[in-house]
Amino acid sequence: MNHFLGLIRKTIIFTLLLSVAIVIGALYYMEYELPDIDALNTVQLQVPLQIYTQDGKLIATFGEKRRVPVPYDKIPKPLIEAVLATEDQRYFQHNGVDIQGLGRAALQLVMTGKKLQGGSTITMQVARSFYLTRHKTFGRKLREILLAIKIEHKLKKEKILELYLNKVFLGNRAYGVGAAAEVYYGKHLSELTIDQYAMLAGLPKAPSTLNPLANPEAAKKRRDHVLARMHEQGYIDDATYKKAIEAPLDASYHDLQTEVKAPYVAELVREQLEQMYGDSIYTDGFRVYTTILSRLQNIANVSVRDNLLAYDQRHGYRGASQNMGIPSIDNMDDWEKELRKIPVLNGLEPAAVVEMTTKSITVLRSNGDLTIIPWSGLSWARKQVNADYLGPRPKQPNQIVKLGDVVRIMPTTHGNYQLAQVPKAEAGLVALNPQNGAILSMVGGFDFQNSKFNRITSANRQPGSSFKPFVYSAALEKGFTLATVINDAPIVIEQADNSLWRPQNESHKFYGPTRLRTAIIESRNLVSIRLLALMGMPYTVDYLKRFGFMGSQLPPGLSLALGTALVTPLQMAQAYAIFANGGLKVVPYIIDNIRNSQDQVIYQARPLIACTKNCSKDTAVAPRVISAQNAFLITSALHDVIERGTAKRAKNIGRTDLAGKTGTTQNQVDAWFAGYSPDIVAVAWVGFDYNQSLHEYGAQAALPMWMQFIESALKGKAERMIEQPPGIVSIRIDPITGKRASANDPAALFEYFMLPHVPEKENMTEDTVPSYMEHDQASDSLY
Repeated sequence: MNHFLGLIRKTIIFTLLLSVAIVIGALYYMEYELPDIDALNTVQLQVPLQIYTQDGKLIATFGEKRRVPVPYDKIPKPLIEAVLATEDQRYFQHNGVDIQGLGRAALQLVMTGKKLQGGSTITMQVARSFYLTRHKTFGRKLREILLAIKIEHKLKKEKILELYLNKVFLGNRAYGVGAAAEVYYGKHLSELTIDQYAMLAGLPKAPSTLNPLANPEAAKKRRDHVLARMHEQGYIDDATYKKAIEAPLDASYHDLQTEVKAPYVAELVREQLEQMYGDSIYTDGFRVYTTILSRLQNIANVSVRDNLLAYDQRHGYRGASQNMGIPSIDNMDDWEKELRKIPVLNGLEPAAVVEMTTKSITVLRSNGDLTIIPWSGLSWARKQVNADYLGPRPKQPNQIVKLGDVVRIMPTTHGNYQLAQVPKAEAGLVALNPQNGAILSMVGGFDFQNSKFNRITSANRQPGSSFKPFVYSAALEKGFTLATVINDAPIVIEQADNSLWRPQNESHKFYGPTRLRTAIIESRNLVSIRLLALMGMPYTVDYLKRFGFMGSQLPPGLSLALGTALVTPLQMAQAYAIFANGGLKVVPYIIDNIRNSQDQVIYQARPLIACTKNCSKDTAVAPRVISAQNAFLITSALHDVIERGTAKRAKNIGRTDLAGKTGTTQNQVDAWFAGYSPDIVAVAWVGFDYNQSLHEYGAQAALPMWMQFIESALKGKAERMIEQPPGIVSIRIDPITGKRASANDPAALFEYFMLPHVPEKENMTEDTVPSYMEHDQASDSLY
């Protein structure tokens, strides 16, 4: 007996020592072998990149996971109660491990031989999601338990629950309850009802199969189970339970709602960020605030769309994209499905013609609605015979469409719909602040979904006459004046291939001796060519680099005077900003600041500022590239382009502080208008992606777009003329000779001059033109 008692005593001591050793070993393992969980205090959840306007409107989100982190104190109490009732009802009582839950799981395993329950607490799920795999093994379960205990010793319960609710996958790319509220209900988390909270709380069990989009019946059953648990545990009373259990399953997929349409901006910013930070931008929760102003971006969107559609309609209807056959009741469902496969492009919706009368058509839309298009929405559609000719005006719908035709429709301002078509031509518009280069709006094409090519930043096109102001600026720097007279007469130049180039004005007329101001206003090609010849190519090309143009963009012949350089609309906007701000070169930029997930500014733009007086010592002053006097004179001439020149249509805006220049390239391939006030520069371009004639000039195709934008952009702003700088004088001249006029000359008019170049008795002539022309003839390669 003594031996037996001694054996029991030794066994008990050994068991105690073994237990102590196991505990010590577990503690050692937890301390030194398990991952360090201190990082959970500052964990960086994968949050997508978000891009905003300068005034805080969402432009775009980039990233595979949708997540909207919500701090614990902002998570609604009913949602917390729903989660606890379903996932871990003793959460605030246990130390990370629920012994009862583990006991149930173990019993289930013994009885069935299957791992049907894991007995995991919320803390254990946090341990698993941050540090472990989802493979069901005993080793993983042990590590999960040990990690949960360690986490509970380091973090507060509220922090652990916050991590769980923001990390958990809830189906349809939604990670965390904040994102799930947006995906399934299109609302902020705080706006949901009890039944909707219960829906979200039931998803962690099987988010891919129990969500209301994949399996509505199973989702409702799971929701009702959560509500029942909440009722049993006293979180909701009888009335609330009854109302919630009877609520319909109103979940549906809600895509991320952007507030401003600016896809070309978003893509440009994304590319720049990827170069700066790499692929981490898609997961690190960056918020980027651009220089874009939402009001101006919305105006630019409408201006490009309206005017490109108007251009397209002026050139006739090209016909339906396809025909689906004869409509009948039996095939309407199939037609709807086919229409849903066709994307809506910039508000142009696909529809199929199902009925016609003598003055209207009825179309089936992708949502199943039948919409009547009245004759007023059809009568514009003259058939496009070819690029130069339109057919006769239609008199009834059957001359335009056939039954079964798949067409595009768009809403009108009167609440009706009209026939439309996706334009083949493209357009772009960019506006920037000439005082610091901030890009205020950018539209790079008709529809980003249809073409992701950004014509503002990437399309190298000939600017035509909109390039002439830079050539004239070079002339003023060389000593010419706006009163200098140059002969507008025929020129014949032998080119390198021995062919002859005979440039002409757009009117195909010659106007004789012409002052430079008049040549700019009327866009006289021959005067521009002779002026470039007088200055010489090397000087002019070198001078043009001041505006940001590279030598490789500038052709080495006299055609440069007509705008045969290859430039982007953004480059043109930057160059025109130099005139608008009085001669200083700012650099266009689109990212104002970048913030990390903790709302700390990690990047802040430091743009060059067009500052000429009272500049602070911290200001990065933009370099002066032309004199203020030169900029003033060019602006004065470009102001007259609007007042009485090729852009006089813009006088209808009713402002006197605008200046600009039209541009049309050879064969009307490109149409431009570049214009500005001291507050804003805007450049509009219209053309085809492949060199094809628009059959319209810049004043017809591009100017109306610019006018629509600038009129709305400057609405309510006081007029602000460019200031006349020192060193500029106004003198009466003879309008024919450009020489100083006598005080009593009734035909005299005033002209501005730089003080060093005030005309005395003689004015510059073109006596030396022939020698320059002879010098350039052999080397020029024109057109």
